[in-house]
Amino acid sequence: MIEGILLGLDNLLQPIHLLILLVAMMIGLLGGALPGISGTMLVIILLPVSYGLDTISAFILLTTIYASSVFSGLISAILFRTPGTPEAVATVLDGYPMAQKGKPGQALGIGILSSATGGIIGTLFLIFLTPLLAAFALKFSSPEYFALAVLGLTVVVSLSGGDLIKGFIGVGLGLFVATFGMDPLTGVERFTFGRLELIGGIDLIPVLIGLFAISEVLRKSKEDHTIQQKMDKIKTKIFDREIFKRIRVTIGRSSLLGVAIGILPGVGATTAAMVSYSEATRWSKNPKEFGTGVPEGIAAPESANNAGAMGAMVPLLSLGIPGSATTAVILGAFVLHGLQPGPMLMSDSPDLVYTIFLSLLFVNVLIILFSKPFIMAFSKIMKVPYSVLGPAIVIFCIIGTYAVRNSVFDIWIMLLFGVLGFYLDKMKFPLAAVILGVVLGPIAEEEFRRGLQMANGDLSIFFTRPISATLLGLALLALILPLLNRFRKKTGAAS
Repeated sequence: MIEGILLGLDNLLQPIHLLILLVAMMIGLLGGALPGISGTMLVIILLPVSYGLDTISAFILLTTIYASSVFSGLISAILFRTPGTPEAVATVLDGYPMAQKGKPGQALGIGILSSATGGIIGTLFLIFLTPLLAAFALKFSSPEYFALAVLGLTVVVSLSGGDLIKGFIGVGLGLFVATFGMDPLTGVERFTFGRLELIGGIDLIPVLIGLFAISEVLRKSKEDHTIQQKMDKIKTKIFDREIFKRIRVTIGRSSLLGVAIGILPGVGATTAAMVSYSEATRWSKNPKEFGTGVPEGIAAPESANNAGAMGAMVPLLSLGIPGSATTAVILGAFVLHGLQPGPMLMSDSPDLVYTIFLSLLFVNVLIILFSKPFIMAFSKIMKVPYSVLGPAIVIFCIIGTYAVRNSVFDIWIMLLFGVLGFYLDKMKFPLAAVILGVVLGPIAEEEFRRGLQMANGDLSIFFTRPISATLLGLALLALILPLLNRFRKKTGAAS
């Protein structure tokens, strides 16, 4: 590990890599703070750009944007009651009331300190837990990888807004999209309809960009983006000794909770923030004060969502299973660069993995230094109307999609999935489930068929091997628990 850290540090301190990190951090800060743009959308838009970079530069760019955008969502959440990212939803509950009391600078300071601390704690867990999980995963063969893919899919299904049917349909749609193209084992064409463009399957990039970025622009174009408040003369104080004494226990507890929740595949930093906020309320001596602008109400979700975002990278890098929607996009970036995240990545590309670790650690430290000047500059950016910003995003999406394979067909696919994503989102279908179906579908199919070949067609191989049996058991549990909870609620309501 020490050798890997030194290798990563040597890579990161290269002038070009430091420049990419700083530029990516500014892009992430801006995208996370602007309502209507999220870290997921930014990573998707810049995914084609990363294809033209060397591998290390590409992942410094994408992971830095991811980490910094999770942080900066708190700015618009506190000042305008409009979360810049989904992870900052819970921050609104106490951040905005504190700002309305005439303390926007104090609210921002608490958020910055909590976010940076949570992110650093989450990154340290990432550095130490990923190699341990990867070493364990080296024992995996085809049955275990199939079971792991199934677990990743079923966890997302069980957490699809409480609607199991929509979760199943979302995953099923993603799995269906993954079947287009040539059969990976036999080479037989499937659903190509005589189109040469479909022989290689539906590319991941236009699907990602369409479902997330284009659909989001369509959705935001129908909303009112007029912001009445002004950001002038806000003095942000990051460290206040008295406030820190009050929130330090909340930050520590919420950071650990955030890491634990973030590691669970399919849960993500938004859930970590909401759970940590509710736990902070439960542990408080004055729970009725929450929602009126108390420091703990900002510290809890902000430390948890940043720690959770780093925790979501653990299953991605160690097992090849994304922990959130954004890490699913980053998984797509690995595939785009010809890499497969998982246990072999640690042994085959330790320089890349430890460079990612250290870039995330650097970003969370640099947030403290750059947040105040960024907030000052952000006041100018907020004057740009979404009627200008939205079309610019669409243009970048079209250029980026075309640049990957120089294919106009991919642009049409992107626009098709953009419209599809817009309507799926309106009907509350989980878009993350669709993407994970597209990403994990080929893994599940190939490993299932290879496992059957290993056992001469005997299905029992998936249930007699201890690790695969355990993972499939957890997948079944993930499906059953929501049904049991729903049954328990109905029974309680009837009585």
